[in-house]
Amino acid sequence: MMSTSTSTSNSVAAASAAVSASRARRSVINKKLVLTLVAWTIALVMFFPIFWMILTSFKTEAEAIATPPSLFFTPSIEGYIEIQARADYFKYAMNSVVISLGATLLALLIAIPSAYSMAFLPTKRTQGTLLWMLSTKMLPSVGVLLPVYLIFRDLGLLDSRTGLIIIYMLMNLPIVVWMLYTFFKDIPKDILEAGRMDGASTLQEIFHLLLPLTLPGIASTGLLCVILSWNEAFWSLNLTTSNAAPLTAYIASFSSPEGLFWAKLSAASTLAIAPILIFGWMTQKQMVRGLTFGAVK
Repeated sequence: MMSTSTSTSNSVAAASAAVSASRARRSVINKKLVLTLVAWTIALVMFFPIFWMILTSFKTEAEAIATPPSLFFTPSIEGYIEIQARADYFKYAMNSVVISLGATLLALLIAIPSAYSMAFLPTKRTQGTLLWMLSTKMLPSVGVLLPVYLIFRDLGLLDSRTGLIIIYMLMNLPIVVWMLYTFFKDIPKDILEAGRMDGASTLQEIFHLLLPLTLPGIASTGLLCVILSWNEAFWSLNLTTSNAAPLTAYIASFSSPEGLFWAKLSAASTLAIAPILIFGWMTQKQMVRGLTFGAVK
């Protein structure tokens, strides 16, 4: 009798454990489903404006302003033909490419030695300097528009690629220095000290030891700087007119006092964001890898 009751209690315990395990699995699955649905909902909500802009770019002006808006229609490239006839897209696109890459390369050229000195040769003012540099990003750009405009006018930098490269570099430099500083701080100093003991100079330390070890972080910083430069509109609209105008000015040129031409504006916006969207999609792995550099010890 005792053995029978013991086996019965064991069976009940095993069944109870199996039920608990099944409930736990169902709970985990339900949580995953909920999180997946929430993530997809947020992604779709964020992507919807881009989707609607691309959709509107293939409508006529009458269809673009129709109420209620139509989801199904006969696609038309009328808007793309008209904006290309009005302005040379490739000229603006080339300006954006040259300015973004130029500003990024110049920022990295200045930021790498600056971050190296802050990370490996710190002083009591290093943290204060970093905080001051980051605080400048919180200031409104319009506050320095007039002096910058007058300086550029006197130096002959208005409506020039060189002028925008300089101002974009200065705009992004605090973020670039701060990001590189955090990446460099994750590198053990013992590696650089071993290089010095082997007779490596400062330049050799940077080029042969530091840069190869922090290449993912430098790449992600450069990618972020390119994106920020590409999307910058305030300075391009105020410091250029036609010769050096990037794609942000190209989009703005399609708004008029008579009103917005939604189909043309959507077509121009689609052409302006398409290169950077493709670029971001192609480099997303490098971006994530660089931004998570040093996160796992």
